[in-house]
Amino acid sequence: MPRPAELLRFAVAERWVHRVTGLLTAVCLATAAILYIGPLSQAIGYRAIVEWVHVVAGLSLPVPLAVGLVSKAFRDDVRRLNRFTSSDWKWLRSKDFRATRTDIGKFNAGQKLNANFQLGAILVMLLTGSVMRFANHWPIDWRTGATFVHDWTAYAILAVVVGHIYMALRDPHALAGMRTGYVPVKWAATEHGLWAAEHGTAERKADDAAAARHVAR
Repeated sequence: MPRPAELLRFAVAERWVHRVTGLLTAVCLATAAILYIGPLSQAIGYRAIVEWVHVVAGLSLPVPLAVGLVSKAFRDDVRRLNRFTSSDWKWLRSKDFRATRTDIGKFNAGQKLNANFQLGAILVMLLTGSVMRFANHWPIDWRTGATFVHDWTAYAILAVVVGHIYMALRDPHALAGMRTGYVPVKWAATEHGLWAAEHGTAERKADDAAAARHVAR
Protein backbone atom coordinates (compact mmCIF):
# COMPACT_ATOMS: atom_id res chain seq x y z
CA MET A 1 0.00 0.00 0.00
CA PRO A 2 1.23 3.57 -0.76
CA ARG A 3 2.57 5.37 2.26
CA PRO A 4 1.16 8.79 3.34
CA ALA A 5 1.87 11.57 0.82
CA GLU A 6 3.60 9.12 -1.56
CA LEU A 7 2.79 7.60 -4.91
CA LEU A 8 3.82 4.19 -6.22
CA ARG A 9 6.14 4.94 -9.16
CA PHE A 10 7.78 1.58 -9.83
CA ALA A 11 6.45 -1.89 -8.99
CA VAL A 12 8.72 -4.75 -7.90
CA ALA A 13 9.14 -6.11 -11.45
CA GLU A 14 10.18 -2.73 -12.83
CA ARG A 15 12.75 -2.21 -10.10
CA TRP A 16 14.28 -5.65 -10.51
CA VAL A 17 14.51 -5.36 -14.30
CA HIS A 18 16.37 -2.07 -13.80
CA ARG A 19 18.70 -3.56 -11.18
CA VAL A 20 19.57 -6.75 -13.04
CA THR A 21 20.04 -4.92 -16.35
CA GLY A 22 22.25 -2.36 -14.60
CA LEU A 23 24.30 -5.09 -12.93
CA LEU A 24 24.84 -6.99 -16.20
CA THR A 25 25.79 -3.75 -17.96
CA ALA A 26 28.31 -2.97 -15.22
CA VAL A 27 29.82 -6.44 -15.52
CA CYS A 28 30.11 -6.05 -19.30
CA LEU A 29 31.81 -2.66 -18.98
CA ALA A 30 34.17 -3.82 -16.22
CA THR A 31 35.22 -6.99 -18.03
CA ALA A 32 35.61 -5.06 -21.30
CA ALA A 33 37.97 -2.66 -19.54
CA ILE A 34 40.03 -5.59 -18.26
CA LEU A 35 40.19 -7.15 -21.72
CA TYR A 36 41.08 -3.96 -23.60
CA ILE A 37 43.31 -2.03 -21.20
CA GLY A 38 46.74 -3.69 -21.25
CA PRO A 39 48.04 -2.77 -17.76
CA LEU A 40 44.70 -3.64 -16.20
CA SER A 41 44.58 -6.96 -18.06
CA GLN A 42 48.06 -7.84 -16.82
CA ALA A 43 47.21 -6.86 -13.26
CA ILE A 44 44.01 -8.93 -13.15
CA GLY A 45 45.08 -11.91 -15.22
CA TYR A 46 42.72 -14.84 -15.86
CA ARG A 47 41.92 -13.49 -19.32
CA ALA A 48 40.01 -16.58 -20.42
CA ILE A 49 37.74 -16.41 -17.35
CA VAL A 50 37.19 -12.67 -17.77
CA GLU A 51 36.28 -13.20 -21.42
CA TRP A 52 33.85 -15.97 -20.48
CA VAL A 53 32.16 -13.72 -17.87
CA HIS A 54 31.93 -10.90 -20.43
CA VAL A 55 30.27 -13.14 -23.01
CA VAL A 56 27.80 -14.67 -20.54
CA ALA A 57 26.84 -11.26 -19.12
CA GLY A 58 26.39 -9.86 -22.63
CA LEU A 59 24.23 -12.74 -23.81
CA SER A 60 22.15 -12.42 -20.62
CA LEU A 61 21.32 -8.73 -21.09
CA PRO A 62 18.00 -9.30 -22.96
CA VAL A 63 16.81 -11.83 -20.35
CA PRO A 64 15.58 -9.43 -17.61
CA LEU A 65 13.79 -7.34 -20.24
CA ALA A 66 12.05 -10.41 -21.66
CA VAL A 67 11.09 -11.69 -18.20
CA GLY A 68 9.85 -8.23 -17.22
CA LEU A 69 7.25 -8.35 -20.00
CA VAL A 70 5.29 -10.78 -17.83
CA SER A 71 4.51 -7.80 -15.57
CA LYS A 72 1.69 -5.49 -16.66
CA ALA A 73 3.37 -2.56 -14.90
CA PHE A 74 6.55 -3.13 -16.91
CA ARG A 75 4.61 -3.46 -20.17
CA ASP A 76 2.84 -0.19 -19.39
CA ASP A 77 6.20 1.51 -18.85
CA VAL A 78 7.50 0.13 -22.15
CA ARG A 79 4.53 1.70 -23.93
CA ARG A 80 5.15 5.04 -22.20
CA LEU A 81 8.85 4.98 -23.05
CA ASN A 82 8.14 4.29 -26.72
CA ARG A 83 5.63 7.10 -27.13
CA PHE A 84 6.87 10.64 -27.82
CA THR A 85 4.33 13.43 -27.29
CA SER A 86 4.25 17.12 -28.18
CA SER A 87 5.29 17.86 -24.59
CA ASP A 88 8.40 15.71 -25.04
CA TRP A 89 9.47 17.68 -28.13
CA LYS A 90 8.77 20.90 -26.26
CA TRP A 91 10.92 19.62 -23.37
CA LEU A 92 13.80 18.85 -25.72
CA ARG A 93 13.64 22.26 -27.36
CA SER A 94 13.39 24.11 -24.07
CA LYS A 95 16.46 25.91 -22.73
CA ASP A 96 15.13 25.23 -19.23
CA PHE A 97 13.98 21.62 -19.10
CA ARG A 98 12.11 22.27 -15.87
CA ALA A 99 9.95 24.92 -17.52
CA THR A 100 7.72 22.25 -19.11
CA ARG A 101 7.73 19.71 -16.27
CA THR A 102 4.02 20.18 -15.42
CA ASP A 103 3.16 18.73 -18.86
CA ILE A 104 5.45 15.71 -18.44
CA GLY A 105 4.08 12.21 -17.95
CA LYS A 106 5.76 9.43 -15.99
CA PHE A 107 8.98 9.80 -18.02
CA ASN A 108 10.50 12.90 -19.53
CA ALA A 109 12.01 12.97 -23.03
CA GLY A 110 15.54 12.43 -21.73
CA GLN A 111 14.51 9.27 -19.89
CA LYS A 112 12.72 8.01 -23.00
CA LEU A 113 15.76 8.63 -25.18
CA ASN A 114 18.01 6.89 -22.64
CA ALA A 115 15.77 3.82 -22.44
CA ASN A 116 15.49 3.50 -26.22
CA PHE A 117 19.21 4.02 -26.70
CA GLN A 118 20.01 1.31 -24.15
CA LEU A 119 17.63 -1.14 -25.79
CA GLY A 120 19.11 -0.45 -29.22
CA ALA A 121 22.64 -0.69 -27.84
CA ILE A 122 21.90 -4.06 -26.25
CA LEU A 123 20.72 -5.43 -29.60
CA VAL A 124 23.73 -3.98 -31.44
CA MET A 125 26.18 -5.34 -28.86
CA LEU A 126 24.49 -8.74 -28.91
CA LEU A 127 24.73 -8.96 -32.70
CA THR A 128 28.28 -7.62 -33.07
CA GLY A 129 29.48 -9.56 -30.04
CA SER A 130 28.13 -12.78 -31.52
CA VAL A 131 30.03 -12.12 -34.77
CA MET A 132 33.22 -11.50 -32.75
CA ARG A 133 32.71 -14.54 -30.52
CA PHE A 134 32.07 -16.92 -33.41
CA ALA A 135 34.53 -15.23 -35.77
CA ASN A 136 35.33 -18.32 -37.84
CA HIS A 137 31.78 -18.38 -39.22
CA TRP A 138 31.96 -14.88 -40.76
CA PRO A 139 33.95 -13.13 -43.53
CA ILE A 140 36.88 -11.01 -42.36
CA ASP A 141 35.21 -7.72 -43.35
CA TRP A 142 32.19 -8.63 -41.19
CA ARG A 143 34.48 -9.36 -38.25
CA THR A 144 36.34 -6.08 -38.73
CA GLY A 145 33.11 -4.10 -38.97
CA ALA A 146 31.60 -5.86 -35.97
CA THR A 147 34.68 -5.11 -33.85
CA PHE A 148 34.60 -1.43 -34.83
CA VAL A 149 30.88 -1.03 -34.07
CA HIS A 150 31.14 -3.05 -30.86
CA ASP A 151 33.98 -0.94 -29.50
CA TRP A 152 32.46 2.45 -30.28
CA THR A 153 29.03 1.41 -29.04
CA ALA A 154 30.68 0.39 -25.78
CA TYR A 155 32.15 3.90 -25.44
CA ALA A 156 28.72 5.38 -26.10
CA ILE A 157 27.11 3.10 -23.49
CA LEU A 158 29.73 4.10 -20.93
CA ALA A 159 29.08 7.79 -21.57
CA VAL A 160 25.30 7.37 -21.32
CA VAL A 161 25.54 5.24 -18.17
CA VAL A 162 27.78 7.81 -16.47
CA GLY A 163 25.34 10.55 -17.45
CA HIS A 164 22.40 8.47 -16.20
CA ILE A 165 24.05 7.91 -12.83
CA TYR A 166 24.98 11.59 -12.57
CA MET A 167 21.40 12.70 -13.21
CA ALA A 168 20.03 10.14 -10.75
CA LEU A 169 22.39 11.28 -7.99
CA ARG A 170 21.22 14.87 -8.52
CA ASP A 171 17.62 13.89 -7.73
CA PRO A 172 17.36 11.89 -4.48
CA HIS A 173 13.58 11.49 -4.82
CA ALA A 174 13.91 9.91 -8.27
CA LEU A 175 16.66 7.67 -6.93
CA ALA A 176 14.51 6.63 -3.98
CA GLY A 177 11.65 5.91 -6.37
CA MET A 178 13.76 3.31 -8.16
CA ARG A 179 15.06 1.92 -4.86
CA THR A 180 11.80 1.72 -2.85
CA GLY A 181 9.17 2.19 -5.53
CA TYR A 182 7.64 5.28 -3.92
CA VAL A 183 8.06 9.01 -4.52
CA PRO A 184 6.62 12.02 -2.65
CA VAL A 185 3.36 13.34 -4.07
CA LYS A 186 4.78 16.88 -4.06
CA TRP A 187 7.82 15.78 -6.09
CA ALA A 188 5.62 13.91 -8.57
CA ALA A 189 3.35 16.94 -9.03
CA THR A 190 6.38 19.20 -9.58
CA GLU A 191 8.55 17.00 -11.81
CA HIS A 192 5.95 14.83 -13.58
CA GLY A 193 2.76 16.84 -13.27
CA LEU A 194 0.77 15.03 -15.93
CA TRP A 195 1.57 11.61 -14.47
CA ALA A 196 0.74 12.78 -10.93
CA ALA A 197 -2.60 14.12 -12.14
CA GLU A 198 -3.39 10.87 -13.97
CA HIS A 199 -2.40 8.87 -10.90
CA GLY A 200 -4.63 11.00 -8.70
CA THR A 201 -7.56 10.62 -11.10
CA ALA A 202 -7.14 6.84 -11.14
CA GLU A 203 -7.03 6.74 -7.34
CA ARG A 204 -10.18 8.87 -7.05
CA LYS A 205 -12.01 6.59 -9.49
CA ALA A 206 -10.95 3.56 -7.45
CA ASP A 207 -12.10 5.22 -4.23
CA ASP A 208 -15.44 6.18 -5.82
CA ALA A 209 -15.95 2.62 -7.05
CA ALA A 210 -15.14 1.21 -3.61
CA ALA A 211 -17.56 3.66 -2.00
CA ALA A 212 -20.27 2.72 -4.50
CA ARG A 213 -19.80 -0.99 -3.72
CA HIS A 214 -20.01 -0.22 0.01
CA VAL A 215 -23.27 1.72 -0.45
CA ALA A 216 -24.72 -1.07 -2.60
CA ARG A 217 -24.18 -3.52 0.24
